[in-house]
Amino acid sequence: MTGADGMDAGPEVAWFSALCDDDYEFLGVADPDLASSFEHCADIVGTADRLGYDNVLLPSGYELGIDAVAFAAGVARQVERIRLLLAVRGAEMWPPQLARQIATIDQMLGARPDGSGRLTVNIISSDLPGAPLDSGPRYARTLEVMTILRDLLDGRAVEHHGEFYDLELEPPRIRTVSGRCPPLYFGGLSDAAREVAARAADVYLMWPDTIAGAAAVVRDLTARAAVHGRTLRFGFRCHVIVRDTESDARAAAGRLISRLDPAEGARIRARSLDTASAGVARQAELRDGADGDGFIEDHLWTGIGRARSGAGAAVVGDPDQVLATLEAYRAVGISSFILSGYPHREECIRFADLVLPGLRGG
Repeated sequence: MTGADGMDAGPEVAWFSALCDDDYEFLGVADPDLASSFEHCADIVGTADRLGYDNVLLPSGYELGIDAVAFAAGVARQVERIRLLLAVRGAEMWPPQLARQIATIDQMLGARPDGSGRLTVNIISSDLPGAPLDSGPRYARTLEVMTILRDLLDGRAVEHHGEFYDLELEPPRIRTVSGRCPPLYFGGLSDAAREVAARAADVYLMWPDTIAGAAAVVRDLTARAAVHGRTLRFGFRCHVIVRDTESDARAAAGRLISRLDPAEGARIRARSLDTASAGVARQAELRDGADGDGFIEDHLWTGIGRARSGAGAAVVGDPDQVLATLEAYRAVGISSFILSGYPHREECIRFADLVLPGLRGG
């Protein structure tokens, strides 16, 4: 069963390709074999494609890793059925150019059986590298980018006279395979970010939180979107550590951080461009409230945040526990899971073997 935009009505289960130098056997310990390269990241994407994941996030940074737009174009012809969730730092690109890039990559991926496209887009409210902007104006700029992109990719002429963009132009000749803008994923916990999501996003994407915390965000964003006559879907970007037994899963979590030097962890967190965001502050709050083993809830472990600025928690447990936890998030309104684990390819395989069939209902 699919929705009007071609997305499955059931849960979307996506994986993560480590384009931003974020792949480890031991967190904080660099491994040249896991460094971001086209070959390594394409291997992760190809593995997720073969194993039946719906989508794969291609993250975007400035200092770190490789470029997501170029990577998406390179890998588009190597995958058979999976969608790509392309992260773009909107302020770094001229929106008409970005619209043409999105449409081109969507064409390269080809259509799904129902005629919808296979590209989805994660809009990041980014600073221009070296030119930071206060939160309010930055989100105002992001809203302009999203508005212009949607108009152009829906085939509408643009007459936009905003604070950051002043342009009048026809849509590009090249169109997506569906003729419409791909679904726009967007996240952020600040009030300004939530308002942008309510007005312009298709999927509100949140970082790990407690079940009650996630439910509160869903309620708030649902109400905000309704003010604008809109509805949102909700996504959950989280890590996962699943093993045959709970004790083995907890041991794997401990092993992952067993060689982490606290100073190196702090350096990794600080090098991200989003270190002052409300989302990062919430991840720190979860870590501070966790028990001595790093658990804020029975199966939500915050230890990954010791060496990661963004999504900093993992669902940890045996297959039944992990499945039950993800189903609990579904029950409060989450319909898309963007998951990852370390090392990313190995954990992609493990999750597909131990949990993915349960999420599919079989």
